[in-house]
Amino acid sequence: MNYPSAEKNIETLKSILSRCELCPRMCHVNRTSGERGFCSLASGMLISAQLPHHGEEPPLSGVKGAGTIFFSSCNLRCSYCQNYQISHTPAGKPVSVDELMDIMLALQNAGCHNIEPVTPTPHLPGIMEALFLARKRGLSLPLVFNCGGYERKEIIALLDGQVEIYLPDFKYGSAETAKNLSGVDDYPLQAFYSLKEMVRQVGDALSIDKDGVATGGIIVRHLVLPGCVDNSIAALRMIRKVSPFIPLSIMSQYTPIMDAQPRFMDVKPRFSAALHPFLCRRITKQEYEQVVNSALDLGFEEIYTQDVDDRTLNPDFEKETPFDWSAKGDHNA
Repeated sequence: MNYPSAEKNIETLKSILSRCELCPRMCHVNRTSGERGFCSLASGMLISAQLPHHGEEPPLSGVKGAGTIFFSSCNLRCSYCQNYQISHTPAGKPVSVDELMDIMLALQNAGCHNIEPVTPTPHLPGIMEALFLARKRGLSLPLVFNCGGYERKEIIALLDGQVEIYLPDFKYGSAETAKNLSGVDDYPLQAFYSLKEMVRQVGDALSIDKDGVATGGIIVRHLVLPGCVDNSIAALRMIRKVSPFIPLSIMSQYTPIMDAQPRFMDVKPRFSAALHPFLCRRITKQEYEQVVNSALDLGFEEIYTQDVDDRTLNPDFEKETPFDWSAKGDHNA
């Protein structure tokens, strides 16, 4: 880590909170004085869970798990979000920068292979400051930036030299689908330009050590949605414009959860199963294979896949242990 540059960029991120522009929604609220924009967060950080995660892609989970920290709220709130219990609400446990630093160090001491903040963007100033302090205290694990892909390239640029592994979603190649399901028609362009910046920083491949664990680089995730094969293929084409060498994780695990959402949310969902009936079913094997075959036809060589079955891989954040590790190893290289 370049310490002078990191310190300067952390101060820039902190200053942005006074007229928040951390994500493409550009709410321009003063979060330092308690104003709240789309994410409903003030300036403090909220987390919902921290744990060794054994269900990520094999190079991230390894044997001892990814050091995952789930942050509350999100700058997207997709209507079908598999983590809706925590992404659609600002509820969670407040943590200070020092407390987050201690969590990072504890995950390293537990043997985790990396530190992986999930949905980090609304909390970026605190996360990057905690990382900076943890590095000074002996944290040597790579940081995995696990985000929804709806990012500003200018903000991603401020992370240069501090993030070793990027793990963005690329949810939409279709602006219409993005608008219908996440309320943002600029998602494809924002995801495209932020992905270009990520690749500029860490390259378009994954660096893996002798034990098969990732030490740097990028994986791009795409969740195949029922009835949305055209959107998936459009997303793959946009990713290829950045680089055909980017490792892809094409996920089949979508599980309908629409009817459950209102029970858990402080904010009512803007979309419902009645408006999007195709989201009420799982994807078919034919839909998934069509997307994977399209990725192969486009020249992608490194693809992590999942079986198409009836397993429910969604976490339940009401439980002390949110994940069912019997689903461990569901990704196929």
